[in-house]
Amino acid sequence: MWFSDSKKKILDDLKSDDVTGLPQEEAARRLTEYGFNKLKEKPPVSLLSLFVDQLKSVMIYVLLAAVVVTMVIGEYVDAVIILLVVILNAGIGVFQAHKAEEAIQSLKRMTEGKTLVRRDGEVKEISATELVPGDLVILEAGRLVPADMRLLKSINLQIDESALTGESVATEKTVDMIAAETNPSLGDLSNMAFMSTTVTYGRGEGIVVRTGMETEIGKIAGMLHEDHEPLTPLQKRLEELGRTLGFLAVGICSLILAISVFQGRDIFEMFLTAISLAVAAIPEGLPAIVAIVLALGVTRMSKANAIVRKLPAVETLGSVSVVCTDKTGTLTQNRMTVTQYYTDEMSKRATNELTDPMETKEQGKTSMAAAGTDLMKTLVLCADATWENGTMTGDPTEAAGLVWAGKNNISWKMLTEAHERVSEKPFDSERKLMSTLNREGEGYRVHTKGAMDNLLKISKFVRNGERIIPLTMEIQKEFEAMMEKMSNEALRVLGAAYKDVEIQIAPEEMEQDLVLLGFVGMIDPPRPEVIDSINEAKAAGITPVMITGDHQNTAVAIGKELGIAASLDQSITGREIDQMTVEEFNQNIHQYRVFARVSPEHKVKIVQAFQAHGHVVSMTGDGVNDAPSLKAADIGVAMGITGTDVSKGASDMVLTDDNFSTIIRAVREGRTIYDNIRKSVLFLLTCNLGEVVAIFVAILISWPVPLLPTQILWINLITDSLPAIALGLDSEEPGLMNKPPRPPRESIFAGGAVFRVLFGGLMIGTLTLAAFYCGLYEYGYHMNARNIPVEVMAHARTMAFMVLAGTQLFYALAMRSKTRSIFQIGLLSNPYLIGAMLTGFALQLMVVSVPFLARAFQLQMLSGFHWALVLLFAVIPLGVSEMYKLIRRAME
Repeated sequence: MWFSDSKKKILDDLKSDDVTGLPQEEAARRLTEYGFNKLKEKPPVSLLSLFVDQLKSVMIYVLLAAVVVTMVIGEYVDAVIILLVVILNAGIGVFQAHKAEEAIQSLKRMTEGKTLVRRDGEVKEISATELVPGDLVILEAGRLVPADMRLLKSINLQIDESALTGESVATEKTVDMIAAETNPSLGDLSNMAFMSTTVTYGRGEGIVVRTGMETEIGKIAGMLHEDHEPLTPLQKRLEELGRTLGFLAVGICSLILAISVFQGRDIFEMFLTAISLAVAAIPEGLPAIVAIVLALGVTRMSKANAIVRKLPAVETLGSVSVVCTDKTGTLTQNRMTVTQYYTDEMSKRATNELTDPMETKEQGKTSMAAAGTDLMKTLVLCADATWENGTMTGDPTEAAGLVWAGKNNISWKMLTEAHERVSEKPFDSERKLMSTLNREGEGYRVHTKGAMDNLLKISKFVRNGERIIPLTMEIQKEFEAMMEKMSNEALRVLGAAYKDVEIQIAPEEMEQDLVLLGFVGMIDPPRPEVIDSINEAKAAGITPVMITGDHQNTAVAIGKELGIAASLDQSITGREIDQMTVEEFNQNIHQYRVFARVSPEHKVKIVQAFQAHGHVVSMTGDGVNDAPSLKAADIGVAMGITGTDVSKGASDMVLTDDNFSTIIRAVREGRTIYDNIRKSVLFLLTCNLGEVVAIFVAILISWPVPLLPTQILWINLITDSLPAIALGLDSEEPGLMNKPPRPPRESIFAGGAVFRVLFGGLMIGTLTLAAFYCGLYEYGYHMNARNIPVEVMAHARTMAFMVLAGTQLFYALAMRSKTRSIFQIGLLSNPYLIGAMLTGFALQLMVVSVPFLARAFQLQMLSGFHWALVLLFAVIPLGVSEMYKLIRRAME
């Protein structure tokens, strides 16, 4: 194990030299042996493969079978129309998948980058992909660690490993061996540096021990290929619907043929009729409409900073009941911030909220006084971080002090220029202190910062307002009490002290007889908008859960502030999870809201435990350590700005603004899209049922067939499709986010939808038959008459054709809500639907008025009286639906 071996043994094993590094020739040979230092990516999916994937649907199989049958019997127009629908549906899916993947590629950061390496005794900058085991890499603040390496040199080296371990505070690094029997976790391997982590402070040098997929990040990336892609709830519902409709179509064809034989009708003619009835039973435009509605929803979401990588993912997000979210960078700002401070002032010896030191009591605010101002001054001058024009570099803890001072009108740049640093005693992990010697007037001042326990030991005095007094045991106990109070609030405590000297002194003399100034409490604060988003999620019946690699107390403190957890009892650590069996953990999962000090394997366990109770789980995160759980969740949401390439590749959706609030907007959008798709599906099924009723009843009672197959296809694919798409663009229902999540196994026909479909379908079918009857009766022909002239039959079928289309177009208004009137909703509140209705009526008028179309569809122009009759019949279903809603509201 690299972390437990001596530096000499590692150098010998890797045949490298700690002074000259690898020879260039040997590095080139090893590159051939080990391959490039980058993560393995899945090969790009070809457009042909994407197209074939879009055809893997029961509904599509039924439509393709219909194409074959219609071509065999010579109905080429029908076959071409159905085939065009299949191609349109697949084309939309391919386009959307390809466009989403391009967006993800544009977001991906270049992990290759450049790195400093020592080869042939010279320091060179090469591409990180060319690193090989045995290379000596030089680490500096601000650089990414390009591979897994054992550290050989460490000078105040600190590395931000939050992307790998979830720790929000940078890890201090050493070169000391770690005993193998301690079985340390990744976060405890202080003599190792890992690929894709960031150097925040100091410098060091390490020898590469693993590259590419052999690194810790590579191992996590490998876990992502183990799980298959499950179907989303919408896909499952449509698969079930397609299967049901397929069996229904076959059953209808068989029944019609049986009835035809019994009635003595022409078998070939009735076979065509059976096909027309099967066509009526299947909503051919449904796959394309669902794809279009999803694609439009995805487009809206991309404008709201969410890029959906898979079309059905947004619908799945709308049905989640548990959101598992990483803490660092997702719920929090991923930067340490000073929130409290304490100084020994005569007027106040309590923790003060952040305040402007220039303000006075006369202005109604408490003055920070001299000790507070000098506290800021020491934190600024005894730091190697920078903060200028909103940009921070260096250690986040140091930067927090600089930002705090800057917000209180103490400029880092002006202060460092006015007080030149002439000497320093660097930070040491044993002392946990850092000191600098800066010019102060005619003399010098020592500025020291670090752990308060150690500062109290080396301080002799304390600053009390403008005075310097001895540091007594009583005062020390007050400091310790306030330190404990801040620690209990999960604040990281950082103390500061100083002393004035007349001449330059040696570093060994700096940390003696200091004047204690006080200390600050800092924390990685929550994003300001997150609390409202969490409250909205709770109102929507969604349980927010925090999963982090951070310490339990810190995580719980953030959880309490955000409203995720109420007490420490609602938290659990990764170690405690390991002590439970899978059954015990699954059984108790609902007790916990905060999961701290967890590993990637724990995150997957947590997601699976919630799923075991039937929850639809969303996992949000940005680090590499989040990737396996993003993959395991029903929908994984990665961060586009801070997210790693691995997490983006494992996700279903990427947030371009890294904002938790965007997730809640996505939930709202997902619920709206599902409701709208449901409206579209129920509308199409209602229309198709009306067609089935019209044809099946006519055959059953020995009437002529009221509609031809081409006429049915025209209405199914053209007239019906436009309102169905417009319903998919409807605005959200009031109170949408005050309802509990939809159960994953809930049928698309839940909530009285079956009654609505049957009610509407029977009305549409009955009125179509009535119009057909009127068309024949006014010419003196009865339904059982023989040898009806072609012109009379064309007139009657035109009446049926127009009434069928008209009732469906008007009925689309009734489908917008199952309880609210069209006047409550607003007739013009969905302009797309009004436009679709007008376009539908225009297309109907065109098909009967354009001569070649009228001949192709065997239709004829109607008189004014007949148009009025068509209009009267067409509005009846809408009127009946409105009356039903009125009665229902009155009874509630």
